Amino acid sequence: MFQVDPDIRKAKTLPSEFYTDEQFFALSKEKIFARTWQFAGRAADLSTLTPLDLLGVPLLLVRNAGGVRCMSNVCTHRGKILVEEACDANLIRCGYHGRRFSLEGKFLSMPEFEGVEDFPSDADDLKSVAVGEVGGFGFVSLDPVADLSEFVADAAMASFGSSELKLSSTREYRVKAHWALYCENYLEGFHIPFVHKSLNEIVDYGTYSTELFRYSSTQTGYDAAGNVAGRYLFVFPNMMFNFYPWGVSVNFVRPVSESETVVEFLTYVSDESLVGEGAGADLHRVEMEDEAVVESVQRGIRSRYYSHGRYSPTREQGTHHFHRLIAEFLS
Repeated sequence: MFQVDPDIRKAKTLPSEFYTDEQFFALSKEKIFARTWQFAGRAADLSTLTPLDLLGVPLLLVRNAGGVRCMSNVCTHRGKILVEEACDANLIRCGYHGRRFSLEGKFLSMPEFEGVEDFPSDADDLKSVAVGEVGGFGFVSLDPVADLSEFVADAAMASFGSSELKLSSTREYRVKAHWALYCENYLEGFHIPFVHKSLNEIVDYGTYSTELFRYSSTQTGYDAAGNVAGRYLFVFPNMMFNFYPWGVSVNFVRPVSESETVVEFLTYVSDESLVGEGAGADLHRVEMEDEAVVESVQRGIRSRYYSHGRYSPTREQGTHHFHRLIAEFLS
């Protein structure tokens, strides 16, 4: 469908229709998002029952002594959502007709069903969904193309124990741009001197580096003294983990339409004394600058005079890698 040359010196970017055509947006949800891992929060922050919407699929995260599992959040009787809000409970009960399930998703009982043949069966249990955890962060996938370890292979994730980080704030941004435009902007530091004046005073642009993995990449920015100012882990297709001296900022990108995206910011703090310093000091300002750029790109790629671009071999390795993964999943 799309082809991106593996040689960045020869490659062209994805064509503009990928970002503007509704059919490619719908195809991406099935071929990319359903086959990859998605952020599901931290186990330490979950209630016993926590509802989760993934690509319009109602899911339920269940936390007990055995860990965290994920299953369908739809009653197998008539399709009602089982758990509407996070709560603590020792079983799952449908509020429509009283069907009950264990915390493992096993059918337990149903009133007024005496005499029904071949009942209950496996179809009356809640379907399990793949779930995993790295460094205290949880992930789920509807139909994973590979194990979680192949996506989140960076040791930086595991360096934060679940007891070290505390969720301090959450915030949502609605961006009038395609989800991939937002992600590819994140994947290069090329724009920092031109877009982020204040950040450019902290991060030494000349030493900014990128390292590529199978389904992820890391970028590292250093200050003038050679210390790490920020380390940025991107997990394909839409998860960003930003490691600062004070903790971790997670950006979770949710596609809404071919021209609209919601980005959820979650701030996890390990050292409150360092908050407000360094590259992670003013995340809202940086976000506003990024949004202005990607929204401008969203308008620009609709021009009849633009179809695709080229890559900087020294500065856009992450974006090139991202585009090649998109082409791979859509093929």
